[in-house]
Amino acid sequence: MIPLQVVPGMDTSSSGFLDLLPWIALGFIVFVLLIWLAKRYRRCPSDQILVVYGKVGKGQSANCIHGGGSLVLPLVQDYRYLSLTPMTILIDLQNALSLQNIRINVPSTFTVGVSTDPTIMNNAAERLLNLPSNEIEGMAREIIFGQLRLTVASLTIEQINQDRESFLASIRKNVEPELNKIGLYLINVNITDITDESNYIYSIGKKAAAEAINQAKVDVATQDKTGAIGEAEAVREKEIRVAENVAQSAKGQKKAEADRRVYVHAQESEAVKGENVAKADIADYNAGLAIKEAGALRRGEVAKREAEVEIQKAQYLAEQERLNAAEVVVKEIDKRKIEIAAEAQAQKTRKEAKGEADAILLKYEAEAAGIRKVLDSKAAGYQSLVESCLGDAKAAGTLLMIEKIEEVVAMQVEAIRNLKIDKITVWDSAGGSGAGSSTANFASSLIKSLPPLHEVARMAGVELPEYLGKMIEHEEPPSRKSSAVPPPPPNKPFNPER
Repeated sequence: MIPLQVVPGMDTSSSGFLDLLPWIALGFIVFVLLIWLAKRYRRCPSDQILVVYGKVGKGQSANCIHGGGSLVLPLVQDYRYLSLTPMTILIDLQNALSLQNIRINVPSTFTVGVSTDPTIMNNAAERLLNLPSNEIEGMAREIIFGQLRLTVASLTIEQINQDRESFLASIRKNVEPELNKIGLYLINVNITDITDESNYIYSIGKKAAAEAINQAKVDVATQDKTGAIGEAEAVREKEIRVAENVAQSAKGQKKAEADRRVYVHAQESEAVKGENVAKADIADYNAGLAIKEAGALRRGEVAKREAEVEIQKAQYLAEQERLNAAEVVVKEIDKRKIEIAAEAQAQKTRKEAKGEADAILLKYEAEAAGIRKVLDSKAAGYQSLVESCLGDAKAAGTLLMIEKIEEVVAMQVEAIRNLKIDKITVWDSAGGSGAGSSTANFASSLIKSLPPLHEVARMAGVELPEYLGKMIEHEEPPSRKSSAVPPPPPNKPFNPER
């Protein structure tokens, strides 16, 4: 930089402003740049996801940010926010088929939301970014409905009703991966009350309640038995102890009295009599003590027997109630099994009938198609035959008849061969008329009784060509026509019955 030289008489104020001008411009540019950056920098709230889309990187459709912020470049990038507020979806599943083919109702509440996992956030940005909340809830509801039905179909009624934790775990296992595909994740599942059409769950609860009540009754009866036995034993022990104390006291008194009497009687020379009296008193006391012990033992045994009777009565009533409850449950299950079997049989019958009808229809259609093709082929063949005969239908019919001559002749021969003649009796006079014998005439007439080939063709409406021969009209000789003498009658066979 060339330093300015101050010339005498030159104004130095303008040169100082020129020196500051580049710094002022630089400061202005920095200020504008800071304002621009402040306007283009987007911060992400904690309850939302910042989705920057556009040119964000190779192989990426969007850049999802949760927490912090990002600089959104103009023209090549833009941004939107995805809400992380949870959504509560009511699922009233009705008539879902369980593993036991029992339809149940599973009303439930699902709480879902957009996940903050990077992979799931990208799915949400790709599939849910411009959708309103009601459409997102509808999409999630359809997914939950299908997966919940699938979960119910894989479990029994006992697994669904009794082990709720396993049931909820199965629901989460089936539902959550499907929700993750659209960018949502499952927060909570709440099953309110499960019911079924056949009251199977109610019967299970009633059975469990009956078993609990019966067990409680048995426990109470057992405790009453234990208490009664303990009370009887305590009373018996008390009576025995009291009796022993009384006996010891009485024994001491009797002994003292006996000693005194013995002493007195000894003094009065009646020692033997006093001793006998003392022994008799002791025997009386022992007998009374034995009677009291037997009474106490009898009362204890009676109390014990009464307690056992009460326990047996309670057990019998409890067993009757349990059997009644079990019988009700078994009847309900048998009834439902019969209904399910009848429904399955009806469906099977309908399927079989439909299959048979379809098979018959296909068979008739195939036969009709085959006949149609045969007729079409014959028509085409006849048309070709007529065309080869230059349009002469009669000549074509003649050709067809010629092809059948061999079969006609074979049928004629077959007719004679199958003719059953058990017995033929002929009396031949062997006349010399020159016309042959009667036997020969009979065989000839039998052969002539069959229509000639030309006659058969003529009856069919076809005239055979001349090169196949023609019919010869047989006329009698004039001598025979003019003869007034009638021919002799043929010899009739002799009938021996006449």
